[in-house]
Amino acid sequence: MPSTGSHRGQLILVEGLDRCGKTTQTTRLVEKLASQGHKVELVKFPDRSTPIGKLINTYLCDKAFQLSDEAAHLLFSANRWELAATITETLNQGTFVVLDRYVYSGIAYSAAKGLDFDWCASPDKGLPQPDLVIFLTMSTEKLNQRSGFGGERYEISEFQGLVKEKFDKFAAMESMRSIWNVVNVEGKSIEQVGNDVWGLVEGLLQGTSQPIHKFLA
Repeated sequence: MPSTGSHRGQLILVEGLDRCGKTTQTTRLVEKLASQGHKVELVKFPDRSTPIGKLINTYLCDKAFQLSDEAAHLLFSANRWELAATITETLNQGTFVVLDRYVYSGIAYSAAKGLDFDWCASPDKGLPQPDLVIFLTMSTEKLNQRSGFGGERYEISEFQGLVKEKFDKFAAMESMRSIWNVVNVEGKSIEQVGNDVWGLVEGLLQGTSQPIHKFLA
């Protein structure tokens, strides 16, 4: 049954390496939730429609556009803060929010470039924390074979391997263990991965009366 009354919506995040199928699976998940009568919204990060997001889009797509690693990291964090209040309000209205990337990508990618992990996490402290994280993964060797891989700044297999190491650090954190789930997409069809994702989401369908948790708070 759709969540109603005092129950807020759940914040569901799909994370993963580049070209692992995050956008496909978030779109499918939103459609399935809506088909069952749940109010749901999809938010993609970076949100390239905002003023900050447009600058990020240029940075990602134009390799001649240069920023220091620190400046780029803070720009991505600012983009998340642009939408934090809207996400919180949407959840409190009983609507599910499905995220395509979020704080963990921001931290993992910057830390993979050599920035201090804790420094990378600090600008995002206080953002809404997901109720469920679904991390899509596959070998970096297989990533090279995915359609479109290599089209943006960070789509280099060696770098993606470093990013995966940083994601694994999140998975090992005590505070993450209750919400972090790994789905290996290698060798699976879109439908098979979708079934894995849905199996993790089903337990959240009643919503929750718990307050929204804050990242690192």
